[in-house]
Amino acid sequence: MWEEFKKFAFKGNVIDMAVGVVVGGAFSTIVNSLVKDIIMPVFGFITAGMDFSALKVVLSEATETKPEAAILYGTFIQNIISFLIIAFSIFMVVKGISKAASLKKAPEPEVIEEAPKAPTQEELLAEIRDLLKTATPVPALSEAKED
Repeated sequence: MWEEFKKFAFKGNVIDMAVGVVVGGAFSTIVNSLVKDIIMPVFGFITAGMDFSALKVVLSEATETKPEAAILYGTFIQNIISFLIIAFSIFMVVKGISKAASLKKAPEPEVIEEAPKAPTQEELLAEIRDLLKTATPVPALSEAKED
């Protein structure tokens, strides 16, 4: 099992994936900041000053001994917007990489199959002659009348 793990862990693809996770985490932080600090205030301005991060449903009020229990659906909305931006960005990167990979490949030449050549008139006549030579003779009409 240890040998299998070493083969897996030290493959180039795993290291590439690890780098992708780190870069993705940094990208996620940037997108979250974009949503929280730029996009959501614009939505708040459009919706007459509503602060989406403050939207919640209070299940029980806070007391001296216990904190408030609430469903923070405003934060959930912000996270959905962040996810959509990240998913769209990843989609565009993958699409760009696929397009670049397809351009990198040399186009395969198209093979045009030629239609088989039709026999010439001489070839057809020679074939008919050969068939007539091998055919069984038909009795002549004069011989058939005598019977």
